Amino acid sequence: MTFLLITFFKPTYFNFKTQIISINTSFFRELAVAFTSINIQVPIFCRTFAAKLLTYMQNIRNIAIIAHVDHGKTTLVDKMLLAGHLFRDNQTSGELILDNNDLERERGITILSKNVSINYKGTKINIIDTPGHSDFGGEVERVLNMADGCVLLVDAFEGPMPQTRFVLQKALEIGLKPVVCINKVDKPNCRPDEVHEMVFDLMCSLDATEEQLNFPVIYGSAKNGWMSEDWQQPTDNILPLLDCIVENIPAPEFLEGTPQMLITSLDYSSFTGRIAIGRVHRGTLTENMAVSLVKRNGSIVKSKIKEVHVFEGLGRAKTKEVSSGDICALIGIENFDIGDSICDIENPEPLKPIAIDEPTMSMLFTINDSPFFGKDGKFVTSRHINDRLEKELDKNLALRVQKSDTSDKWLVFGRGVLHLSVLIETMRREGYELQVGQPQVIYKEIDGRKCEPIEELTINVTEEYSSKIIDMVTRRKGEMTSMENNGERITMTFDMPSRGIIGLRTNVLTASAGEAIMAHRFKEYQPHKGEIERRTNGSIVAMEAGTAFAYAIDKLQDRGKFFIFPQEEVYAGQVVGEHCKDNDLVVNVTKSKKLTNTRASGTDDKARIIPPIVFSLEEALEYIKEDEYVEITPKHMRMRKVILDENERKRSSRS
Repeated sequence: MTFLLITFFKPTYFNFKTQIISINTSFFRELAVAFTSINIQVPIFCRTFAAKLLTYMQNIRNIAIIAHVDHGKTTLVDKMLLAGHLFRDNQTSGELILDNNDLERERGITILSKNVSINYKGTKINIIDTPGHSDFGGEVERVLNMADGCVLLVDAFEGPMPQTRFVLQKALEIGLKPVVCINKVDKPNCRPDEVHEMVFDLMCSLDATEEQLNFPVIYGSAKNGWMSEDWQQPTDNILPLLDCIVENIPAPEFLEGTPQMLITSLDYSSFTGRIAIGRVHRGTLTENMAVSLVKRNGSIVKSKIKEVHVFEGLGRAKTKEVSSGDICALIGIENFDIGDSICDIENPEPLKPIAIDEPTMSMLFTINDSPFFGKDGKFVTSRHINDRLEKELDKNLALRVQKSDTSDKWLVFGRGVLHLSVLIETMRREGYELQVGQPQVIYKEIDGRKCEPIEELTINVTEEYSSKIIDMVTRRKGEMTSMENNGERITMTFDMPSRGIIGLRTNVLTASAGEAIMAHRFKEYQPHKGEIERRTNGSIVAMEAGTAFAYAIDKLQDRGKFFIFPQEEVYAGQVVGEHCKDNDLVVNVTKSKKLTNTRASGTDDKARIIPPIVFSLEEALEYIKEDEYVEITPKHMRMRKVILDENERKRSSRS
C-alpha cells in the first residue's frame, strides 16, 4: 500500500488526473475517506495525498433550495449544515445561520443567495440558498445556473404559492431535476397528500419532462429537524433527505476541453477586491492561469487568475485547481460583470449570458435638499449617491439606473417596491441621505396599444373577511381567476395591475384584522386597465419650521391623523399627517401655549394626544402622492412636499 501511495503521489499523477477519473474510482475514494478520517498516526504525505485524491474523486452534487417566502428554506439549510457536522458538538450555531445580514434577520426573509457545502458519505453537496420573494427573482435566476438539481420546498398546508410557480418554472426550463420536500407536516391542519397532488399538477402545467415528473417526495419538519419518506412515521434526523439528494440528483458531468466558466455571482474583499463566483462548465481552472474574460457585449479582455477557492462548509478554502462541475471563487479577475465568461486564453468560447426578466417598476432618487440635510448622514452629495448606485448595478442584475436631465436625479428601475426599498434601506444604514419619489409602473407599447404589467395576486384569508377583500381588489381593477376553500380559510387568486398592488397590503391587513396572507408575482403585460383610485385623503402640511407641541397637535386632532410625536423637529412643507378631507391642509404645529399671570399651565385640561401613525419604509413609499417625496436619512424618515413653499405650490398648481 505504501508503494501504491508513493507511486501515485508523484507530481506527474496530477497531470494524468482525467485518465484516472475515467476509471472506476470507488476503491481510491474509500481509501481516501479512510485516510482522512483515521485517528492513528499516518505519514503526513499520505494524509495530504488522500485529501487531494478525495477532492478529485469525490462525487459532487450542486443543488438549489427553492420555495415560496417563509416556507422554511433557510431553516432546512441550517439542519443540513448540522447534519454535515460543520460545527462542534458543544458549539451553539444559532438559527438562520445563512441570514447573516441585519436586514435579513429583521425582516425574516432571505435577500441574497448564499453558497455553502457539506460532505456527506464522501459526497460533496454544494447548497445554494435562494430568496423566496418574487422581487428578488433576479437573484434566483442567476444562481440556478450553478445547480444540477433543486430541492423544491412546499408548505404542507399552504401548498404551491405564486413564487413556488415562478421559481419552479425557471428551474424546469433549464432542465434541473427536482426533489420535492413537503415541510411543516407537524402542523395540526396539514394536508401532505393533497399538496403532493397539487405539486404534480403544477409541474404538468409547467410542461415538465417525463423524467422531471418522476420526482421523489420527502416529508418532514425542518424546524424540528427530521425528514422521512412517510410523513406519518417521523424520524430523528434529516438524513433521508440527504440520501435522496445523493441518489436522485445527477452528479455534474466532467467535460474535457478548454476551460469555460460563467460568472453568476460576485463577492468583495477589502484585501483582494472583487471575487468572481461561478460553476466551472468545462475543463480545469488553475492558480496563476492566464485566461480570456469575454464580456456580455462580445469584447475580450486578457486576464490572470491569482487564486482559486472552493466552498467548504460556511467559508472558502484555497486550492491549486478546480475541475468541471464544481463551484468556485476566482481572485485576480478585474473589471468583470455578472454574465461574463472566463475562457481559454488562445481559443475563447464564451457561454450564453444569463437572461434576466425586465424590471416592472421605477422610482425617482434625488439628493436630500430639505432644511435638515446633512444632519445625520455621511454621504449626502450627488457624487456619493451616483457611485453607490453604480456599485449596486454590479451585483444586482434586476436593477437599472437611468440618469435624468439634471445631475442630482436618477430613475431607478426594479422588480417591485420591496426590491427597491431594500436597496434604500441598505443605503440608509451605510450613512447615505436621499429622497425618493412615488413608485411608478413601467408601461410598454405592444402592437400600438399602451400595456401595463399584470401580476398574479394570491390572498389567503378567513371566510368572514373575504367579501371585503374582493370588493377592495376589484375596485383596483383586479379580476378574480379562482377561489378555493381550505377549511376555515379561503384562497383567492386575481389578475391585478402592478400599480393596483401599490398600497394594497396595508389596506388588506387593516380590513382583515391582520389575518390576510398576501403574495404576488409578475405574470405578463396586458392592455391598460384604466384609472385606479389611490389615496383619496389629502395631507396635513407643516406651515413653519420649529418644534411640534402637544398643545397644537391636540387642537388639530379633529382635522385628521398625525405622523409626528410632540417635541419632534419639523420644517415648512413637511407632511405631518393625513387630512380627513381630500384637500391638503397647511397647519401650524409649532404653536405653543402662551402663559400669563392669569393663565397658568395647569388650569386647562391636559392635552390628550392620539398616538401617531408610524410608517415602515414600504408603507411610506406606497402612501405618498405624486407631489411628495420620502426623505430618508440614517436616523429619520420623513414625508414632504416636493415644493416646500406654500405659495410656490399654489402657483404651480394653477399653471
